[in-house]
Amino acid sequence: MTDLIPLIDSHCHIVLSNFEEDREEVASRWRSSGVKSLLHACIEPSEIPAIKSLADQFKELRYSVGVHPLDIQCWNLETIEILRNAALDDSRVVAIGELGLDLFKADNLDDQLTVLLPQLKLANELDLPIIVHCRDAAKEMLEVFNNLSSEGSCPKGVMHCWSGNSYEMEGFLDLGFYISFSGNITFSKSTDIHECAKEVPSNRFLIETDSPFLSPVPNRGKRNEPSYVKFVAEKIADLRGDTFFEVAQRSTSNARRLFGLP
Repeated sequence: MTDLIPLIDSHCHIVLSNFEEDREEVASRWRSSGVKSLLHACIEPSEIPAIKSLADQFKELRYSVGVHPLDIQCWNLETIEILRNAALDDSRVVAIGELGLDLFKADNLDDQLTVLLPQLKLANELDLPIIVHCRDAAKEMLEVFNNLSSEGSCPKGVMHCWSGNSYEMEGFLDLGFYISFSGNITFSKSTDIHECAKEVPSNRFLIETDSPFLSPVPNRGKRNEPSYVKFVAEKIADLRGDTFFEVAQRSTSNARRLFGLP
């Protein structure tokens, strides 16, 4: 029974308004599906009070603080202190992010770097892992991380909702990053992601939903939710020739090691 096997949804956004009407029912479903812990990713600072309130409501929830690369309009001179204070104020803050680069939906690389680099410095200062959004920007992101690594100041972290190829994945693995798979791994045309799931070391992958986005098969096109992380685990098990139990156990252990999750 999969509901007896502990799972961790390592990336979700249940603070968003499309969970407003039935959040308690969503929580009941994730609990009955075996999800024992969740990491709620932050997109921009105004979300922090509401996410903190959710952590009060759902004791299994931990969260990050950060600014997404497509939300850099939220960045100002006070932002880094807001993030620092939020992280220091609550031990349930276990990561900095969701940060990164997105050159698929935007081409303002210099502006994105202006927001990214201070957050990486903060993560290193606080010794917190980072949650990395990287879309069509693996080359640029690897350059940033390799430069920091050469200085001994590259944070640890996870490449969230992996959508790259095996070659790109190896670059991030070499730097010590984890690779997290989401609902897109269940899509039949996601052949690069399938290959990555087969090749990633067993001690370096996580599973997530990115709820409410990227709902996996068999619920593609519907609102995603944390209970659906089991479908990600099932697909990875199928691709790797492992059992569901093995994938659940390894991904849960990896998430706990990286983020210190309960």
